Amino acid sequence: MKQLTIMMLGLFLLVACGQSYEETKRQTRQQRREAMRKDSAALKVAVMPTLDCLPLYVAEHYQLFDTLRGGVRLKFYMAQMDCDTALERGRVEGSITDLVRAKRMEQRGLKMRYPISTNTYWQLVANRNARVHQLKQIDDKMVAMTRFSATDLLTDRMIDSAKLDKDRVFKVQINDVNLRLLMLQNNEMDVMWLTEPQATAARTLKNNVVYDTRKEDVQLGVMAFREKEMQRQARSKQLELFVNAYNQACDSINKNGVRYYRPLIVERCRMKKHLVDSLPDHLKFEHARGPREKDVLLAEKWVGKKADVKKDTPEAKSKKTKAKRGKRRK
Repeated sequence: MKQLTIMMLGLFLLVACGQSYEETKRQTRQQRREAMRKDSAALKVAVMPTLDCLPLYVAEHYQLFDTLRGGVRLKFYMAQMDCDTALERGRVEGSITDLVRAKRMEQRGLKMRYPISTNTYWQLVANRNARVHQLKQIDDKMVAMTRFSATDLLTDRMIDSAKLDKDRVFKVQINDVNLRLLMLQNNEMDVMWLTEPQATAARTLKNNVVYDTRKEDVQLGVMAFREKEMQRQARSKQLELFVNAYNQACDSINKNGVRYYRPLIVERCRMKKHLVDSLPDHLKFEHARGPREKDVLLAEKWVGKKADVKKDTPEAKSKKTKAKRGKRRK
């Protein structure tokens, strides 16, 4: 009788566990579907550990995005190319980027909208051990940058300005912004393009700034959104509210100063606390506005030139010849 009681108790527990497991699976499926529904409704924006994204971090921290229908999801990436890939593949509706990258995506068929021109500036920082103090000394040096981006365009401008042989300036693609800085610290790179706060970190290590885009009055930083998505009424309303929240965050930063948001910068930009105090105290964030026409034209001209050069390469000519031969055979 005792054995029968034990067996019945075991069977009861087994059935109960089975029901609990099935119930758990059902709840998990429902939770996944609900999470996917919420994520689909949200306005997803790709961001990086750079200071041009600070208004977004502030808006999220102070829940300024809560007025948006569906909310906002900031998707964090370490490299600009990863942000752009997410934008092109529809994983996000908007992204922090630059006009060069954006115009190249448009060239590939993705129509963009640019409601926000950021305060991004780039500095060309030379390793303190590389003995580079002027642009002409970049000859026979490695430059860390990202292909088909603002830093690629700026490298070409730098080469032309210093009248250097382009074959003797070696462009090295390092996309991860913090990895780029680490390579400078480890003496693995001669020169590199950095924006804030990585540029400040490099300067505090007594590396030399040999070029600054602010002196050239070049403003290529933007936030780009997929035009097709923004034409939808719901998304259009989301973008309008997003811009309002962005403007409020800019006002807050300008009032309190960048350093007031030290915890956010440390967390999101992965910057050491003591370096935040070295950030420029004059940094201001303007309300949302589109990019200047001259910056758009500069990016379009450079992207168009690169496309023309690519068409004239031996590889491209070989493909055209093969295509023509294939048509003749048909």
